[in-house]
Amino acid sequence: MTLNISRRTALKSAAAAGALSMTGMPAHAAPKHGGTYRIGMSGGNTSDTWDSRTHSDSFMINMGAGCVFETLTEVSSAGELVGELAESWEASPDAKVWTFNLRKGVKFHNGKGFGADDVIASMNMHVEEGAKSAAKPIVASVEEMKKLSDHQVQFVLKSGSADFPYLVSDYHICIFPAGQIAEAIANGIGTGPYQVVAFEPGVRALVKKFDDHWDADNRGYFAEVEQIYIGDASARVNALMTSQVDSINRVDFKSVKLLNAYINIDILEVTGNMHNTFPMLVGNAPFNDANVRRALKFAINRQEMVDKILLGHGAVGNDHPIGPANQYYAADLPQTEFDPDKAKFYLKEAGLSSLKVDLSVSDGAFAGAVDAGQLYQNSASAAGIDINIVQEPADGYWSNVWLKKPWCACYWSGRATEDWMFSTAYESGVPWNDTGWENERFQKLLLEGRAQLDTSLRGEIYREMQQICSDEGGTVVPMYQNYVDAKSNRVEHSGQTGNLWMLDNLRSAKRWWTA
Repeated sequence: MTLNISRRTALKSAAAAGALSMTGMPAHAAPKHGGTYRIGMSGGNTSDTWDSRTHSDSFMINMGAGCVFETLTEVSSAGELVGELAESWEASPDAKVWTFNLRKGVKFHNGKGFGADDVIASMNMHVEEGAKSAAKPIVASVEEMKKLSDHQVQFVLKSGSADFPYLVSDYHICIFPAGQIAEAIANGIGTGPYQVVAFEPGVRALVKKFDDHWDADNRGYFAEVEQIYIGDASARVNALMTSQVDSINRVDFKSVKLLNAYINIDILEVTGNMHNTFPMLVGNAPFNDANVRRALKFAINRQEMVDKILLGHGAVGNDHPIGPANQYYAADLPQTEFDPDKAKFYLKEAGLSSLKVDLSVSDGAFAGAVDAGQLYQNSASAAGIDINIVQEPADGYWSNVWLKKPWCACYWSGRATEDWMFSTAYESGVPWNDTGWENERFQKLLLEGRAQLDTSLRGEIYREMQQICSDEGGTVVPMYQNYVDAKSNRVEHSGQTGNLWMLDNLRSAKRWWTA
């Protein structure tokens, strides 16, 4: 039996150990092959490489998992989990043993055939000594990897994980050729529908169609894809309006009305789990005091930020990372509101009558982050909190500021499942825990929720975890931001775009075609 799996049916299907398979393009679609697709993309850095373990922003995610490489599974435009390099998979009743059946006839760009050895070698990359991979906690959950045949691999987990097939769709876990990984990282050699022609980190990437791709008729329709780094939001909009590019990400909300006036431009807006944040390194004073963190959470006017920064293209956040598109989003939790008196109360609980802190911001963190910092500065002053805004350069922000400065602006795309999000950024000791916050009860619930197949019990666990984050965590999450991208009518898609990440889950190059 083969079937698609959505977030809301994942647990039932895992418990039943159903086999899952990829479906093709909707019957009504008539994709065309050929043409050049030009993307104006934010998130480029001069330190970018083809090492997917290090991909942290839109430019390389789109060029990596979205063009040159492939993962075992992927989340479709419709929000369904489908196969990419895996054809199907089955789970043991306790979701501890997962067996993946791999596609046959797949080739890497250098002609090497794909098989189980490549999957195992690529997974091991994330846990090798010295590896700095955000996917390390995913792979570290695997106790044993077994090659059952050239095209079948089995993962024995340390504990049950109903979400494991989702986790291996992580854009960090791209598949590289075993024995040739260094060469593949240096030159961008994957199994994806496009192969590298030129790459200037932080500037430009050019790829062309890989004719020997296993599904060349049904994905990767363009003859070429050129992606240009355009860090400035206004410049991206101008590039689209003047036909220099065919699509752009992160449309400046102030430009939505302008773009809507162009009959040859389509605005693509979806509600997902992207959230703007202000993480504090809790190992640094004064953020090591939970009462200081609470004071800062009550000192921010969330609705004002949604209105003025997002211009209504989003919703108020509540200091946890689970978004309205997640299955177990706890919409009924008490909302932390702007309350200067409560902020003062918690400062007093921390033994303080006032507070002065630096906040590093850059529009490289998220569009409007500098303005958001200034709004935060204004609202916090009413509580006796003096926030000093430190404007950081956009280039190198993710390597020089995030995870290094005590308090900064950040954004997260969110993840398809609660466990994926929590294990990526909130589990103790993981590389992308951008606050260093640890909570014993939270970590206990994380493990319980991961292995729990009963959906109602799992919902209770994740509700409590969201509450703990909101009350005690080191991250201020003021708002959820809609994905607002735009495209020219020179390119077309199936009529639905994914809401897991921007630009159709950052796979528009694989899924769209010349109109």
